[in-house]
Amino acid sequence: MGMKSALEIPFKHIAVEGVFLSRKTQLANVLGQRIGGKIILDHVGNPYLKDFYNERDGAAFLAQLVFLANRYHQQLRLLQRDLFVDRIICDYLFEKDKIYAYQTLTDDELLVYEKIYGILSERVPKPDLVIYLQVSLSTLVRRIAKEGDEVEKNISEKFLEDIVEAFDYFFFNYQSAPLLVVKADDLDFTREEDVLDLLDQVRDMKKSSLYYVPQSYGGKNVKKG
Repeated sequence: MGMKSALEIPFKHIAVEGVFLSRKTQLANVLGQRIGGKIILDHVGNPYLKDFYNERDGAAFLAQLVFLANRYHQQLRLLQRDLFVDRIICDYLFEKDKIYAYQTLTDDELLVYEKIYGILSERVPKPDLVIYLQVSLSTLVRRIAKEGDEVEKNISEKFLEDIVEAFDYFFFNYQSAPLLVVKADDLDFTREEDVLDLLDQVRDMKKSSLYYVPQSYGGKNVKKG
């Protein structure tokens, strides 16, 4: 297969992140197939999500609490049951819950949310590598038009712009684990050379963060710190 041995990947708990339609679940599955590991996928069901997108009063707060609770319970089970699994690959980072909270909740709601989040986050296991698939607003808009469901196609471009900026800001300041930021607008995980090139970046990651521009861009890799 022309790939480095899975044993050369030093990370035991990898979290893949990005805005919706960033291909983060696809990458998590690819990593699981190529380097081995138990794949943990984010809960997608939320009974308040439709009300939130319809801008009903209080729906944003309820939707956010459901997401927070679901992810907390999933992460807790992961910590309790999977201590002896060689590697865990998760298609979300627990801390990213705050990104949406700060975009959608009122100041009063945020006060309550922060207290709950602070209690829950103390028990959540931390990844030893985070991969952020960075996509531009234009890429996200194009993917929604082509692949998005009815709810996603009704999201305002202003909200999409705010979310893309919020994700970039969050990960620009992220320091809790080694971070690989991948310029992912044109990355194709069905293309073998793209997968192998990315796996090389993962294998060579150190404690510092790295901004990675795939070869298809003709760019260079630039260390952040």
